[in-house]
Amino acid sequence: MKKTIAATIITAVLSGCQTADETLATSSTPISVTGATASAIAGDMASRLAEQVGPAGTTTLKMEKDTSEYAAALEAALKGWGYTVVTDEKVSKDQNPVEFAWSIDSFDGQVLAQVSTKAVALGRVYTATSSGATPASPLSVMQRN
Repeated sequence: MKKTIAATIITAVLSGCQTADETLATSSTPISVTGATASAIAGDMASRLAEQVGPAGTTTLKMEKDTSEYAAALEAALKGWGYTVVTDEKVSKDQNPVEFAWSIDSFDGQVLAQVSTKAVALGRVYTATSSGATPASPLSVMQRN
């Protein structure tokens, strides 16, 4: 019985990483992280995304407009790495931004953060602390063709 439950959970998690056609997966029930927790997770995920996408200064990243504190922290962290981040639908014709989606969910009392582009999906579990967050798992990297 435990193996069946574990297999179901693993299947559900992995299927959330897959996308159909040109659409990026996003979380339908995000949790709210604020302050130091949002900044710590966003900083780590931004640095990991920077390892996977084109060089800062020449790569523009596009994310959906969101007013959450985590979205603002992620955008600020990416800009801190030197990326241009656009959040509106209007992009000039000479720009070819790398579109990315993010999600942040609660899982067994921890925080699961994911960032994905058409080429790669990154995920990591964090433990929220009073001073921020610390990684509780290795970084998961799924490259797509």
